[in-house]
Amino acid sequence: MADFPTTRDIPLNQKDSALLFIDVQNFCVRREGGEFKDVSEADITGKYGYYFDRLESIAIPNMQRLQAASRAAGIEVLYTTIESLTKDGRDRSLDYKITGFNVPKGSWDGKVIDEIAPGDDEIVLPKSSSSVFVSTHIDYLLRNLRIKQLVLCGLVTDQCVESAVRDACDFGYLVTLVPDACVTYSQERHDNTLRAIKGYCRQVCTDALIHEIAGARSSA
Repeated sequence: MADFPTTRDIPLNQKDSALLFIDVQNFCVRREGGEFKDVSEADITGKYGYYFDRLESIAIPNMQRLQAASRAAGIEVLYTTIESLTKDGRDRSLDYKITGFNVPKGSWDGKVIDEIAPGDDEIVLPKSSSSVFVSTHIDYLLRNLRIKQLVLCGLVTDQCVESAVRDACDFGYLVTLVPDACVTYSQERHDNTLRAIKGYCRQVCTDALIHEIAGARSSA
């Protein structure tokens, strides 16, 4: 890859690439997780029906496939979770305090879901703000890992995922977003944010990206 690429549409170089899962954790994936434990069954079925259905039927299966393909290709896999550095959450952002999000240090809510459980030597970054680039040292880590291309997926599309896309671009990474491995609370919200950030990243579906990764492996 050239030092100064003139396009975002550059296939992954496995040696320079990392896959980052954003907030795929018990807190906001599980019905009994902190975000939803006090939500009525009527709202789970109605207001959040789309969200849970897309998670189960589309997003999580695609995340599993991306994780497997990346590991097989030697692509670094990282995870970020909403989790405070303290039990009472006094360190979390003002936005999270106002929203009422507090995932205590070391809690079950802060764990990555079992379906994409991190490997023994994979990096998990707890964050207490929407963007992983604000409340963690991820930029330092990625530069030490010599990462130039960052693949993003997770939840929710129009909040923490979008924040990571924009900040990663400003920090100098080429970003690939995988829309069918992301989820938010409605199709309209999902589609709107994809249009809004189209100029910041290339958007590649899971099947195409796995094919690209396999091609990079065969030519390595």
